[in-house]
Amino acid sequence: MTLMLSPIAHVPATTGRILAVASGKGGVGKTWLAITLAHALARAGQRILLFDGDLGLANVDIQLGIAPPHDIGAVIAGRVTLADAVVACPAGGFDILAGRSGSGALSALDPVALEGLLAGLRAATGRYDSVILDLGAGLDRAVRRMSAFADSLLVLATEEPTSLTDAYAALKLFARDRPGGDARVVVNQATSRAAGERTFATLARACRSFLGTAPALAGIIRRDPHVPEAIRRQSLLLMRHPASPAAADIAALAETLR
Repeated sequence: MTLMLSPIAHVPATTGRILAVASGKGGVGKTWLAITLAHALARAGQRILLFDGDLGLANVDIQLGIAPPHDIGAVIAGRVTLADAVVACPAGGFDILAGRSGSGALSALDPVALEGLLAGLRAATGRYDSVILDLGAGLDRAVRRMSAFADSLLVLATEEPTSLTDAYAALKLFARDRPGGDARVVVNQATSRAAGERTFATLARACRSFLGTAPALAGIIRRDPHVPEAIRRQSLLLMRHPASPAAADIAALAETLR
């Protein structure tokens, strides 16, 4: 596969950061959080690129109701440049680079092509304040490499025991792949702030006991019926329900990441 990177003659000395969003487990609201965080940071004045890194099961464009003419599959195949595959999300004020759904070949991307893709994303930080990677569920090679490549990793967890187990696994592998790296936890779908804090405390204890260190708590997103409603309508929560509890929690999370 031939990867066509964007033709960038000069990358500014001061570039943006790469922020990866991972979970280990699927179904915990990772893509929704990545989209809504991108929107919150864009509203705060940042230039944001959201990359759907769920190679093979991508759905950022579906949640946004956008049909991009090109996706990352076309970039990897060498049909278009990375810059040409980027499209705007006018409602959210940020750009997206769509993944490709239903392609097992992309989920098993060979190392050379993957490194070329990451190099293109790093170059893109010359034009953006933040590049947000919405990573796939699971802990395969590509997910681990993209997690370790990021400047910061947000690991999503819920109150479910299986989610905590998978979040711990993601943190353990990140600690192995990126010793001393910046990993933080977001508790999603919490029944209350206190419940979210208890969930984080459980995960932090496991990390301290077995890894010798614990990640920071980046934020708690409360369970909110407005979230699934906005997803069903392919709408941005911060526009559709700006006064909702989850919207306030996302705004607080974005503030800690600015």
